[in-house]
This record gives sequence, structure tokens and C-alpha cells, in this order.
Amino acid sequence: MSKPAGCKRWSVAEGHVAKRAGSIELDGANDVLWLLNASMHEAHVEIMVYFEHRVPAGPYLLTLLPERSRRVRWQDLEGPEPLPIGTDFASVIESDVPIVVQYTRVGAGGAGAMTTIAHSERCGM
Repeated sequence: MSKPAGCKRWSVAEGHVAKRAGSIELDGANDVLWLLNASMHEAHVEIMVYFEHRVPAGPYLLTLLPERSRRVRWQDLEGPEPLPIGTDFASVIESDVPIVVQYTRVGAGGAGAMTTIAHSERCGM
């Protein structure tokens, strides 16, 4: 691949960590991020999470291996604090190498799915 795929800064204007009882979502959707690093370099990713009624949380730090994809469940993020359950939020994802970010929401019990590419800044490659 002659040029890396993606951008270094992405934003997702919607997110939600569902209330859970074991593996069952109690209040609806299960939101995840999919990250793609098509480059030959390790990607160091920072995620900041923004809320309507409180200060932001983060940064949450992830490493994405070269030429790999990774599913990131919001409730699995380790970092400065767990994300509040049952709360809506938005996020900004930054990487030191270009990556692709996709946001997916799967309905409770696996019913229905909505997927979209996150918003990226103009990529100056």
C-alpha cells in the first residue's frame, strides 16, 4: 500500500455504555468502536470522552498493532476511570499514525445494527 489508510484524528458524536446483567444489555444498545491500522507501524491511540453534564474522561490509551484491526467495547476501556454506565457521551480518537475508526451500535440481544464511519479531520497525507 503506497499511502496509509485513514486519518490521525476522529470524532464520534454519539456513544452509550449499556447497563448489563452478565452478557445481557439491560437498557438497549451495545456500542463499540472498530479501529483499523493498515500501516506497517504500531499506532498509539488516545480516546477522550465528553459528556453533557460532567467533565471529560480520559485519555484512554490503546496500542493497535501494524496491519491489524481491533474492536473496542466502551465498558472494557481501562484508564483513568470506568465510563459511567447508562450515560450518553461523545468521543475524540487520536492516533500517531493514520487509522480508520468505525462506530457500531448493536441493539439489545443482537437485534439490528447501525454502523457508520466516524467523522475525521481532513487528512493531510
